Amino acid sequence: MKQPKLDKGSFIPIYHQLFKHFEGLILSGELVPGDMLPTEMEFSEQLGISRMTVRRVISELAAAGMVYTVKGKGTFVAEPKLDEVAFSLNQRIEDLGYDRPMSTHLLECRIIKAEEPISTRLRIDKGTHCLFCRIVTRTGRIPLIYKTYYTIYTKKAPLIENQLRDMTLTRIASQHSENLPSRTKRILMASSARKDEAAVLDIEHNYPVFFMTETIYDQDNKVIAWGKSVFNGKHYRFVSYGGWNLDELKKSEEGLSDV
Repeated sequence: MKQPKLDKGSFIPIYHQLFKHFEGLILSGELVPGDMLPTEMEFSEQLGISRMTVRRVISELAAAGMVYTVKGKGTFVAEPKLDEVAFSLNQRIEDLGYDRPMSTHLLECRIIKAEEPISTRLRIDKGTHCLFCRIVTRTGRIPLIYKTYYTIYTKKAPLIENQLRDMTLTRIASQHSENLPSRTKRILMASSARKDEAAVLDIEHNYPVFFMTETIYDQDNKVIAWGKSVFNGKHYRFVSYGGWNLDELKKSEEGLSDV
């Protein structure tokens, strides 16, 4: 297996350089499904990096669906994902009246004590500390997605604003929980907007929306985070892709419509 060339003086974090290295090996077929990655200790000793950095790389690869970990055995390359789901805008951003790219804004972030139904969803006792975030994605002033996230808060470290710039549930969980994300379960439903969701998305109460829940598990299959995303049904459609390197396929379809 080709050894990575890491530039420790680069502004690109070491974990991201290593992630891109293994992503390239997997997408090129140099690493195939079932191949075993080096252990954390082997990574750390061979590359001169911390085991925490190695764990983050493995977590990122697992979140991307490229590897999976079997406790007591190791980390292996996964089969190509054939069920990736995504949402795309019904119209180009320019057609909505804005030439600005989509942007994500943090509405609220605080430590709370879990009550029902969150304590049940996270499988924790009532009163356990959790990190609660509310996030909205917009293009210009048009709100597109409203997200609420709950993460078991075990690090007991103060919140740092720049840690919340990448506001995916997986990243938030990896930064604020002692256990690293390993797998994700998503459930998609058609629904209607509740009053609080309608207010954020600037739509009528009970307007049709896509509703997706996301549950994050660690390597021991323990729930460490749960969230929901509400997609404005006026602007979104459901899309499913299959295969490994899907970026080229998606780029080739930009600006095209099947409708």
